[in-house]
Amino acid sequence: MAKKRTISQSEIIELYMNHVLIHNENPKTIYIFAKENNFEEQRFYEFFTSFESLEQCVFKTFFDNAHSILEKSNDYLNFDARNKLLSFYYTFFEILTANRSYVIYALENNKTSLKSLRNLGKLKKRFSNYIEHLNIKTLDLKQERLIKLQDQSLKESAWVQLLITIKFWLDDTSASFEKTDLFIEKSVRASFDLIDVAPLKSIIDLGKFLYKEKVQMN
Repeated sequence: MAKKRTISQSEIIELYMNHVLIHNENPKTIYIFAKENNFEEQRFYEFFTSFESLEQCVFKTFFDNAHSILEKSNDYLNFDARNKLLSFYYTFFEILTANRSYVIYALENNKTSLKSLRNLGKLKKRFSNYIEHLNIKTLDLKQERLIKLQDQSLKESAWVQLLITIKFWLDDTSASFEKTDLFIEKSVRASFDLIDVAPLKSIIDLGKFLYKEKVQMN
């Protein structure tokens, strides 16, 4: 009897991603998935409770990889909050692009259900925690209740912005996703200008860009 392979969490994720891209469906069962890849079924349960929990870990892993790359850069560590967020976006979307086929499978193929949102649950927790620790300057409120409300609103709006950017990227047909890069730069700048109560020039600029893209797509 062949000896079962020792396998890591990241290897299981990679095997799962390869399976769904080749077969365009989940493995039938965890038992079959483990048997086909010559590892003990119990090893799967050391990391995940189901294929659904594995799918959530995929997007969390994309975030963790992007964050790990950034944390190794001295330039990034010295950036202000705006440029840190910009750097995160560019790095995160490079990783998404490298795995675009899987992201399309996981999100677009399930866009009519709640499954895609569940897939992003752990990513949301990671990203919200990241936003919380960016030390973004906001209004200097004196009441603790208002401060908590403002912080929560900031995290929720940042999450919505990330979802909108992912949707834009999924629909982007430009070479090397150049329009997504432009959208990232304009939307992050606009969001910070709103927080800083700065002039509305960048907001108008973003609006013109989105209107032009909508007209072209139609």
